[in-house]
Amino acid sequence: MSVIRHDLPDAVWPTAEQAAASRLFSPIELGPVTAPTRTWVPAMVPWRATDDGHATDDVIDWYGRFADGRPGVLVVEATGIRDVPSGPLLRVGHDRFLDGLRRLVDRVRERSNGETRLFLQTIDFLTIRRRPEKDKFFARFLAITPAHRVAMRSDDEAEVRARLATCDDERLREVLTAREFRDYSHGYRDEVNDLQLPHVRELPKVLPELFADAAARAERAGFDGVELHYAHAYTMASFLSRTNVRDDGYGGSTAARARLPLEVFEAVRASVGSTFAVGARFLGDEVIDGGGRIEDATDYGVAFAKAGFDFLSISKGGKFDDAKQPKVGEAAYPYTGPSGHECMPTVRSDERGPFGRNVHLAASIRAAVRHAGHETPVVAAGGICDFGMAEGILARGEADAIAAARQSLADPDWWEKMRRGHGEAVRRCIYTNYCEGLDQKHKQVTCQLWDREFDTGEDYVPRSKDGKRRLLPPVWQPPESGS
Repeated sequence: MSVIRHDLPDAVWPTAEQAAASRLFSPIELGPVTAPTRTWVPAMVPWRATDDGHATDDVIDWYGRFADGRPGVLVVEATGIRDVPSGPLLRVGHDRFLDGLRRLVDRVRERSNGETRLFLQTIDFLTIRRRPEKDKFFARFLAITPAHRVAMRSDDEAEVRARLATCDDERLREVLTAREFRDYSHGYRDEVNDLQLPHVRELPKVLPELFADAAARAERAGFDGVELHYAHAYTMASFLSRTNVRDDGYGGSTAARARLPLEVFEAVRASVGSTFAVGARFLGDEVIDGGGRIEDATDYGVAFAKAGFDFLSISKGGKFDDAKQPKVGEAAYPYTGPSGHECMPTVRSDERGPFGRNVHLAASIRAAVRHAGHETPVVAAGGICDFGMAEGILARGEADAIAAARQSLADPDWWEKMRRGHGEAVRRCIYTNYCEGLDQKHKQVTCQLWDREFDTGEDYVPRSKDGKRRLLPPVWQPPESGS
């Protein structure tokens, strides 16, 4: 791929009157929930929770700041459904997390003046470990097989391990299986195909109840709905992947791969009230070799719509399968390879560029859903960064709502600025993925366009742990009163 550095497209901003008459700022029904506009902030992990998954003041301030822009929908970060340690990510796997989540809900209600609808993205993920040191891997982690003994010409296990540790990578690729070499070179991770592992084999029995309990807690905390995380490198997306070849009725064909996601939805729907929305985010294209393509995604979209999902939010890529090799002591990160670039395309791209790059996926899924007789709203994302682009997508029937993560991070007020006719004041994302680089290192996520602005006259500016970056963008003061 020849790499081209793209300039930001010329922006088209509306007057207040044009915004009021637009599709973007018109209401949308998401099952039982009506959002006042079709503006959508998708889930982003800011790395601000406690190490045991509780919402901190920094977490609550983060979502309050997005609520200042009054998006129609704000989706709270991927939140773990299990009651297990998962680092500084929000969790909803136990009632003890409810108080913090309720505070978050209250803050968003207050700061958006009750306008923003709030969904919690719920996620499950399988075990992944850091890339091991070479000597340690062969001394402790590799299970020695007869093939290893033959290759190393020894029946003595200690000697086999020692000889393997002296081999270069070229030789190791010959001696180890592809899975063994990956565990050595990238770190171990579970796969949904690992039916020899009891906890993986039992996932179809365990996950519906876990997702259902999480959704019930989200409803009790005051959320308007949940977004089931069926995308990227995580458990549910792995069930939907063409790489899922389970032979237990939950893999090997399109219908079998969709079985668990549908069973999870049914359990969630049964656990919450009729006024609570349940939708999903899933992939329009996995991008990886042997992975699912848009043909799979349209089949899933139709199946989800038929089952009664309240919305379908479309993403792309972001898989472990093609992730770059991590450093020793670090874990693989699913947004570093080609599929990661397609998930979050930058200004350094091919001739198509990053802007609106993935809209065609949402458009294809929406067309299939409509052709099947369903009106389920479809959410588009991927480098959508001005009013003209967003309104055009809606006008052409390519999507029903517009999601923007990085642009909303660059300027949480951009929705409100457009609505008030102040588009010229929008701080525009430059799509370098500075934010993604922080996420990869599990650092508190900020934006390079504002995280060094300290001389703003504000009374208090929360700072990152090292004190070098501000954690929230400066407050926008509208040049006129009223709305």
